[in-house]
Amino acid sequence: MTPLTDLLVSAVAEGKLLESARTNIENLLNGSTGEVAQKSVEELVHSGSWEELNDRFFKTLAFGTGGLRGRTIGRKVTAAEQGIGGPNGRPQFPCVGTATMNYFNVNRAVRGLIEYTKKFVGADRRPLIVFAHDTRHFSRDFAEYCAKVCADFGCDAYLFEGPRSTPQLSFTVRELGADAGVVLTASHNPPHDNGFKAYFNAGAQIVDPHASGIINEVNAVTSEHYTPVEEAERGTVTILGVDMDERYKARLKTLLLKPSLLENGSAKVVVTNLHGTGGHIVVPMLKDFGFEVETVPEQDVQDGRFPTVESPNPENAPALKMGIDLAEATGAEIVIGTDPDADRMGVAVRDREGKMVLLTGNQIGSLMAWYRLKTAFEIGWLTPSNRTRAVLVKTFVTTELQHAIADGFGVSIVDTLTGFKYIAEKLRKYEDAIPADKKGAGYRTLSEEQTRALRLEYSRFFVFGGEESYGYLGSDAIRDKDANGAAVMFAEVAAYAKSVGKTLPELMDDIYSEFGYYLELGKSLTLEGADGAAKIQALANSYASNPPEVVDGSAVLRVRDFSKQDLFDQEGDLIPKEKMLFVDLEDGRSFAVRPSGTEPKIKFYLFGKAAPGGDLGATKQAVGDGLAGLWKWIEADAATRA
Repeated sequence: MTPLTDLLVSAVAEGKLLESARTNIENLLNGSTGEVAQKSVEELVHSGSWEELNDRFFKTLAFGTGGLRGRTIGRKVTAAEQGIGGPNGRPQFPCVGTATMNYFNVNRAVRGLIEYTKKFVGADRRPLIVFAHDTRHFSRDFAEYCAKVCADFGCDAYLFEGPRSTPQLSFTVRELGADAGVVLTASHNPPHDNGFKAYFNAGAQIVDPHASGIINEVNAVTSEHYTPVEEAERGTVTILGVDMDERYKARLKTLLLKPSLLENGSAKVVVTNLHGTGGHIVVPMLKDFGFEVETVPEQDVQDGRFPTVESPNPENAPALKMGIDLAEATGAEIVIGTDPDADRMGVAVRDREGKMVLLTGNQIGSLMAWYRLKTAFEIGWLTPSNRTRAVLVKTFVTTELQHAIADGFGVSIVDTLTGFKYIAEKLRKYEDAIPADKKGAGYRTLSEEQTRALRLEYSRFFVFGGEESYGYLGSDAIRDKDANGAAVMFAEVAAYAKSVGKTLPELMDDIYSEFGYYLELGKSLTLEGADGAAKIQALANSYASNPPEVVDGSAVLRVRDFSKQDLFDQEGDLIPKEKMLFVDLEDGRSFAVRPSGTEPKIKFYLFGKAAPGGDLGATKQAVGDGLAGLWKWIEADAATRA
């Protein structure tokens, strides 16, 4: 054994190092091409940084349906990783480890995707794969590396010239007829994280059967070493820029239902992209529509440190503080914030007293769903004779208010598991239901008007989709949540409210008065590192093995265990198994629990409701008190399960 191996074996024997970490350290050093890995491991071992080594090596970063996500910068940065440093104060090299985001794991991911795609396409042509990235540390480096590996293996790569949003990647895969796509992003995770999100030929994140096939290929890659194909067989790397931006914006403009609402002057809006990609599309589009747009200069800077916020997540009030401060200074009526890869949008709006009010993801989605259904009937897209073809799609953990809205308009609604890939899978189903001979040269070549007519005649017309975590979609030309499109749709709702002399909070109250009051509360417990992952799984498993019978004084009416039971959606489709459990109470409250797929958290979703009628203010107070009591009970119960 080598001296390093001796130290690792001794650390395991002394209980300082996990056996899995020791095995993964040795595997990485055997399969890594650079000296940074060797020097970093040696430094951490000799300094006795066993906790850091456990966190970096307790597992091999698993490629799942969401791709990869993990740290690019360790809690402790080694001298070899720091090197001469990189842009925005980052280390020169990403975090060494099998459980971290680095070239070792990116190599595995992209080679697995390439291998599966080549087999799927066959030998008749070169596969085409599109790569995009956000503004995070190492995102550009990883994207360029992926494009190079792609060409080395005989595939053609398209690479955006600079940071672009996740939904634009989805659109581009469909627009170019590409076979797959990747965006290097960790969405709104902390600055030290990055990720690899994989898309297949429909422009959506991977689901089975493609997911299993790609995962198998990724798992078969054990070393960074590879031999490129002969030079004559290598692919090309093509840079994408303004032309694709314009094609994307042209499609987004079709989201407007009543453009005339924007003709007579619109609201003053503050937009912040939180150091990410959102300003590239949202700002010029809103200006084109006639909005007076201000941006937060300090947050316009594309910087993977996200230095002006604790978290670049527009769900959180502190992330929008600088935007709200600017709105107060300029008299702007709306603040729109997007996360680093511009798939999520948060907003703040003025109420009747002039105070800026944050809307929840459920409220934003419900306003847009209500407005788009109402207006689709007004402009004749939907009629009493075709409305059964119209559909809203949402996730199970998104507000039940949207069920009430859909029922009120006589249209269908479908619930999916958490993750926009499941909403996208419904869109694929609706597209596939259209007879092939009606699609002309191809569904993707048709205009929005043409596809709408086909969907209303032969399939289902997707009016709107969304999830409580601030993700929305209004067009099936894009197959992931889209903050750029959401900004367009929300701007129209704001223009409508202004045209009828109402504030957006007043419009929200009108919806509550008509359809009933619904309140949701999102909570989570964060548990990081090797021990945290185990605790999250143990806690999640405990709800399945030992579900409660009485919760906060109310009997449990029903338990839906999505990991074990065969459950079906409103269209009769079997719901894939997922670690999520719903508890419905006799008094109308309910809660769901699920481990996060992207963060070291276990998430809780609490739901309360009241029928329309009576004093709305008193109803809000009563429902709010009910959810506060429910969370207090859940917190205390979780502590006994830990």
